[in-house]
Amino acid sequence: MTRIRTFADRLIGLSAAIGSIALLLVVVVILVDVVGRAFGSPLYGGQDITTMASVIVIFAPMALCDRLGGHISVDLFERYFPDGVNRFIDISVAVIGAVIFAALAWATWDSAKLSVMLNLSTNLLYLPKVYFQWAAIGFMGLASLGLALRALELILTGRDVRQERQA
Repeated sequence: MTRIRTFADRLIGLSAAIGSIALLLVVVVILVDVVGRAFGSPLYGGQDITTMASVIVIFAPMALCDRLGGHISVDLFERYFPDGVNRFIDISVAVIGAVIFAALAWATWDSAKLSVMLNLSTNLLYLPKVYFQWAAIGFMGLASLGLALRALELILTGRDVRQERQA
């Protein structure tokens, strides 16, 4: 289980790094576009690049957000419940989250098939949308697998990785 967690953490780190690079790209594109507009020459295709990179910015760090416990949680009654109930809730939430991300990936897969069939692309630069959909599917799949792994770890070992500090 430790090897699987180490491998998963490395994939999650890579995913977050890709998201960071995409965020830097968005910032640079917006900066160049705004400065260009001030001089009467906005960046051609800046909106296309920003829109497609935003897909990466949103979905790439999703697995890291779960790994670090960054998702919204309401724990008003947690202190009143016994440990077994809280553990059951944590496992249920992880499983439900895994199913939701898997369903989103599946729906995006169907959309990607349409993008391939219709050869959909962005408005100005004609960037094929399918590549960004495939990336989103990969990141959603990683988030789903990360949630499933967290649920499995909670079931088998009782260990919650969200409460551990990463080295």
